[in-house]
Amino acid sequence: MQQLMQASNGLSLGKSSFQGHNPSWRFRSTPATERVLQYQAGQKIHGFTVKEVVAVPDLFLTAVKLTHDNTGAQYLHAARDDKNNLFSVQLRTTPMDNTGVPHILEHTVLCGSEKYPCRDPFFKMLNRSLSTFMNAFTASDFTMYPFSTQNGKDFQNLLSVYLDAVFFPCLGELDFRQEGWRLENENPSDPTSPLVFKGVVFNEMKGAFSDNEQVYAQYLQNKLYPDHTYGVVSGGEPLAIPDLSWEQLKHFHATHYHPSNARFFTYGDMPLEQHLKQIHEEALSKFERTEPDTAVPNQPHWDRPREDHVTCSPDAMAPDASKQNTLCMSYLLGDITDTFEGFTLSLLSSLMISGPNAPFYKALIEPKIGTDFSSVVGTKEASFSIGLQGMAEEDIEKVKQIIIQTFDEIIANGFEEERIEALLHKIEIQMKHQSTSFGLSLASYIASCWNHDGDPVQLLKISDRVTQFRQALKDNPRFLQEKVVHYFKDNTHRLTLSMSPDEAYLEKQVKAEEEKLQKNIQALSESDKKDIYEKGLELLSIQSKTQDASCLPALKVSDIEPTIAVTRVETGTAGGVPVQYCEQPTNGMVYFRAMCSLNSLPEDLRLYVPLFCSVITKMGCGGLDYRQQDQQMELKTGGMSISTSVNPDYSNMDMYEQGVLLSSSCLERNLPDMFHLWSDIFNSPHFDDEERLRVLVMMSAQELANGISNSGHMYAMTRAARNLTPTGELQETFGGMEQVKFMKRVAEMPDLTQVLRTLPRIKRHILNPLNMRCAVNATPQKMSNAAGQLDNLMCNVASNKKDRKPVHIIPCDILTRAHRNLVKRSPNFKPCQMKTFFPMPFPINFVSECIRTVPFTHEDCASLNILARMMTAKYLHGEIREKGGAYGGGARMGGGLFTFYSYRDPNTVQTLSAFRKGVDWAISGQFTQQDINEAKLSVFSAVDSPVAPSDKGMGRFLSGITDELKQAHRERLFAVTDKSIVDVAGRYLGIGQRTCGVAILGPENDTIKKDPSWVVK
Repeated sequence: MQQLMQASNGLSLGKSSFQGHNPSWRFRSTPATERVLQYQAGQKIHGFTVKEVVAVPDLFLTAVKLTHDNTGAQYLHAARDDKNNLFSVQLRTTPMDNTGVPHILEHTVLCGSEKYPCRDPFFKMLNRSLSTFMNAFTASDFTMYPFSTQNGKDFQNLLSVYLDAVFFPCLGELDFRQEGWRLENENPSDPTSPLVFKGVVFNEMKGAFSDNEQVYAQYLQNKLYPDHTYGVVSGGEPLAIPDLSWEQLKHFHATHYHPSNARFFTYGDMPLEQHLKQIHEEALSKFERTEPDTAVPNQPHWDRPREDHVTCSPDAMAPDASKQNTLCMSYLLGDITDTFEGFTLSLLSSLMISGPNAPFYKALIEPKIGTDFSSVVGTKEASFSIGLQGMAEEDIEKVKQIIIQTFDEIIANGFEEERIEALLHKIEIQMKHQSTSFGLSLASYIASCWNHDGDPVQLLKISDRVTQFRQALKDNPRFLQEKVVHYFKDNTHRLTLSMSPDEAYLEKQVKAEEEKLQKNIQALSESDKKDIYEKGLELLSIQSKTQDASCLPALKVSDIEPTIAVTRVETGTAGGVPVQYCEQPTNGMVYFRAMCSLNSLPEDLRLYVPLFCSVITKMGCGGLDYRQQDQQMELKTGGMSISTSVNPDYSNMDMYEQGVLLSSSCLERNLPDMFHLWSDIFNSPHFDDEERLRVLVMMSAQELANGISNSGHMYAMTRAARNLTPTGELQETFGGMEQVKFMKRVAEMPDLTQVLRTLPRIKRHILNPLNMRCAVNATPQKMSNAAGQLDNLMCNVASNKKDRKPVHIIPCDILTRAHRNLVKRSPNFKPCQMKTFFPMPFPINFVSECIRTVPFTHEDCASLNILARMMTAKYLHGEIREKGGAYGGGARMGGGLFTFYSYRDPNTVQTLSAFRKGVDWAISGQFTQQDINEAKLSVFSAVDSPVAPSDKGMGRFLSGITDELKQAHRERLFAVTDKSIVDVAGRYLGIGQRTCGVAILGPENDTIKKDPSWVVK
């Protein structure tokens, strides 16, 4: 489950990723929309009454609003021609203390229910369905339970489990103790071992609050909205979590988890009637209407601004150790249920902050006072926050003055018309771009507004808001400036919050936890201690038992399609460069990619490649400075980026392709402009502005440093794989802890001249048509135009313009040959074992062990894939999460590596032992045919996850894996048996057989430091 510290505040259209799905230019009826267009307001359907039916052409959907007659439950259905159907139910949850009751309840309701009394039906359904998404979220003021699937039978199965979990959970005491918190002997089997706090949410929130950005955002929200539910931590303050009792948890469920307090949302092409019938019969018909007291009052506005301060842990990875202060000015704005005001404030926010042309970017980022903008939060009433992180303490007053002055300048000067147009163009792109998780994006986007009784359908009518906005600007050219005066200049509800590092921060946290622990222990009688020991044994006993999940619904392996859907591509050349053309219903968008090989790049430049990728599109090109370049990219494209790409060969572990991937998209009408921008980036990028480079370096280094506390398991996995394959070594160089430390060193350099000189050297090796291949996804009607434009681009950037070769599409697969020609063998690479420990300022660990196995086309790859899923579900989940208290953990297979990992884990050696015991469990064959079948379902749910039109054919383009190779792998997955699983477990993972790497990121650990087998960084 994922705990969301903040709800969306209705000010972030961009984050919601609105995407159109239908290939037509105009809204036209589809089977899904035609069915619901027949409904009439007032019509009764399975206990519900239709309130309104509204076509939303912008998003190619028809919305149906309904109310449940008996309970008053609200319902919104978005009918759309999309097979990836989604369900979600959200409940307004308004805690009034820091115990994390809604968050712990979110975990506990998914641990068994009346109809499905087995333990952990949520995690068990992950392996009994073909879901494309399953999760649950706790926000500041609501809890949401969404899932999605492309299979109709699966939808009904999951809906049944979710409804029963939410409205009829068991809420057992042992589940509360496991998921929330408990006092227990460190070793549950030894009553003499010390008593400690345990619990999944307890450890999750310790991990969450090891992220300084999260600490700041949470404190900011609590202090800006101090008078009601936003003044507390909905996820749980770690030291307040042990104040929550099981009785309080059950009471919170009784008062908040009632259909009268619920909002149901369904999306996709399945019939609405079927959903309504099942929801009414299985849940809502068993309730009567109540009047839930969960409404959130508006925060009383202050008559004068306030200031506050918070401390945090020093960041060892910070770009500048002497600049670790954060300052933010936050303003309480308007009610988010006013959709036009919310839209206007969203645009205003972007105009003031986003990109190098924004006033606050110019005023705060470019003077290099700090490294990046600080956090933003939001709730029932929108807020706007502006500030800096990575500042020196002496600059705090200066930043306050700059913020006030910048608002004054905006009021005086307004915004350029072209910047406003660029922003509106971005919204047009977002509406046309199609994603595979549109339903989930939609559910997330409407959640906050709908939660406070705003109209979700009005929120979806984006074109109406754009028209209204344009009219407002036309009627009053100072429309936006007046908003700035009202919401910022004259607003007395302003919080100025500073944060500074405290060297003793972690020590104080440890001490506070120890004091809390001792206080709890001192209140215990001998009888209480005996009871704790016995409950610990009882929980351990239940956790250790094989659970009977036969009550849960499940798909069968026979429900999986035996063959893959073939993606048709054509190949040809443009200007002599191999190109893959894939015709798709892209809704008027063109998607361009190019892979540029790094094979000729000298070794000393390799570490600089990610930096090159992050700055090459942001420093100016041709006749454009970096501000003009950014403006043109916003006006003419859906974004242009370059990123590193390392792909292992599908048949040989010691071969790989290293390169950089160019990606961009645009509306069909802007294709010449997009390719012209690429031409300028290739032919005349600007590498002469050290001041601009320093700004980008500081932002990049800060972003990397901030990311470790949330993605520590990814860094651990990358590091563990470093010495096992050439691909692993490169991925550590480009995106692991090695890159984080390198960027910190670059950020600390007083003079970046040498770095500036390095960039053109990299450019000569990378941006070279001789080592390139391209891919274009577009509509059939526009493909020939795209091919012609691409030919012009390639001829413009060719080193010899006389070598102009005509565009043509030919049947032979030159792309595959081009890909194979760029694959490189690493002759000197020798796999070796290594254990690495990174001491980090966290109270929890991220642990990984990687084992070298076989490539994608090897006959054993399928068995290892099934083994990883089965071991995760049937062994590691119980050992690492349930018994160990980590937020998550498991195994995965890919890139020739079998990888174990854990996330926000209180343990280290115990988890490594669980990894090894998991292998013993597999070798001993302690699993059933049902376990194998469930693992196959889980693997196929990932293999068959939906692919957006923009990404069709990309697997083939990037890795050379054809549909034929995918089908062969699919058949091997179906053929996996218990014998093949036991065989691969022993042959690749058994002691004496494996070549493995281990990595841990976590707090200081004397046991590891004293062990000479570990390398401590």
